[in-house]
Amino acid sequence: MSLLAILVPSAVVLAVAYRLYGAVLARLFRLDDAAPTPAVTLRDDVDYEPVAPQLLMGQHFSAIAAAGPIVGPILAGVAFGWLPALVWILLGSIFIGGVHDFSALVASVRHQARSIAEVVREHMSRRSYLLFLAFVWIALIYIVVAFTDITASSFVGRQALENGETVSGGGIATSSLLYLVLPIVMGLCMRFLKMPLWLATIVFLPLVGAAIWVGQSIPFDLGRTLGTSDVVAQKVWGVALLVYCVGAAMVPMWMLLQPRGHLGGCFLYVALAGAAIGLVASDRLVAGDMAVRYPAFTSWHTARAGDLVPMLFITIACGACSGFHSLIASGTTSKQLRRESDARVIGYGTMLLEAMVALVSLCCVMVLAGDDQRVGQPPNFIYALGLGRFLEILGIPSTIGVSFALMAFTTFVYDTLDVCTRLGRYIIQELTGLTGRAGAWLGTIVTAGVPVVFILRPQAEANGVAVPVWKTFWSLFGASNQLLAALTLLGVTVWLWRTRRAAWVWLVTGLPTAFMYVMSTWALVSMTLPRFRGTEGVVFPTDPVPWAGLVLLALSTVMLVEAVLAIIGPRQPPTTSRAPSPGGRRGAITVGG
Repeated sequence: MSLLAILVPSAVVLAVAYRLYGAVLARLFRLDDAAPTPAVTLRDDVDYEPVAPQLLMGQHFSAIAAAGPIVGPILAGVAFGWLPALVWILLGSIFIGGVHDFSALVASVRHQARSIAEVVREHMSRRSYLLFLAFVWIALIYIVVAFTDITASSFVGRQALENGETVSGGGIATSSLLYLVLPIVMGLCMRFLKMPLWLATIVFLPLVGAAIWVGQSIPFDLGRTLGTSDVVAQKVWGVALLVYCVGAAMVPMWMLLQPRGHLGGCFLYVALAGAAIGLVASDRLVAGDMAVRYPAFTSWHTARAGDLVPMLFITIACGACSGFHSLIASGTTSKQLRRESDARVIGYGTMLLEAMVALVSLCCVMVLAGDDQRVGQPPNFIYALGLGRFLEILGIPSTIGVSFALMAFTTFVYDTLDVCTRLGRYIIQELTGLTGRAGAWLGTIVTAGVPVVFILRPQAEANGVAVPVWKTFWSLFGASNQLLAALTLLGVTVWLWRTRRAAWVWLVTGLPTAFMYVMSTWALVSMTLPRFRGTEGVVFPTDPVPWAGLVLLALSTVMLVEAVLAIIGPRQPPTTSRAPSPGGRRGAITVGG
């Protein structure tokens, strides 16, 4: 069987879902372009600014995608086979992930672009609000740690290709540094030279391609520069990325977030299109060069990944559903939504587009034989080798193709890292009451500083073998991330039920809430509680990770109780969902930048 026999029907399914189910959601949520959005009513050109959907879509897509739709499907495909991963990506993105993203965005817009935590406070209780904020902040730390370390791993060492050539991690580092400069220049040109978006795209997008080509010619090998090993260099890169997050989270969105999001979105569209065209154009499909080789199903249980149920549903994460998306939707995107109807393509459409990224990532596993040694490599390199193989069909040299894929990977992550830091800063400010620049800097430094402890802390398995930090945190990130999705859907369900009292609420958001809550709690319990059991009974681990898992479980349990009390309580008048709050901008994800 060829990859096209799987990819084409999958793409059709996602397109039909957007057309049909997306229209149903728009009607059920009563999207109304006559109602001004907070981007218009609260415009300050720093945090609040109405943005054309083509610009906002790229920014939102680049921010939500991150490493999740690449790492998760590859890990799950290798562990359990490609068929379970494929089914979950399609069903999850259409009926759970897309609904989650869309409903979080609409809920935020209907509450003056305030965060989901603020929606929880208005329709549940202040205690629920504080619990939700604490949960979100811990989940953000997990995300930052996992994504920082796996990105830093791309900047060291060398990757050998099938043709004998190598791709330098230092070259990827050079390309990434150049890539970070380009959107700043683009933002300045658009802001002060009034360069239109179409012209900026034509000028700066090719420069991203040039940065990929230049990178391999002038690699920045940090290990050689410092005279250290790649392991140490990777940790130094991790700290450097977190320092970057501090600065990036403090600058106005027009200077970095918006132009980089647009460039990153376009870049990722090119990556998807290139892989698709390469597959379609290949005359070697018939010969089997791009045929599916990996087993459709491997096992219900593996020693490293655990049981297929529930681990499949938290390993794939962003490729099917992600609680982190609600933070983006209600944290930055809702403040830039020009009109309510744009929520369909921005909220629901980009989640389905991310599902396609996940499917392309899964294809990078499907073309490998079950005993191929590349199956054991880190997922970012499996993705890069697979995508480079697809692009090679178009005549692109394999070194450039793999470099392009690794840059696509880091492009996903850059947006996520500094957006997470920005959101963490908002939460710290809200919980402490610290405002102004001093509070902003403190919140940012704390949010980026805590991950430094985990990045520098040695990680080892029970047998003493060192393991990458990202691998230690990925399952915990996945479980907490999916539990955050369940809590977001829980908050949305309470809001809809208290304001609408419609039966469809239980089908559209209620069932996804229950499914994600059960699976993510199950997974988090199975990963956390064994860390407190030893050969002689209960032990108290020195590792802070299982303790954080316990805290997350406790927070989510209390949140569920609060939600039940709110649901059985008196109905909330529908007018409150659109009424401005005193001061307009108060809230965890609405503090000015």
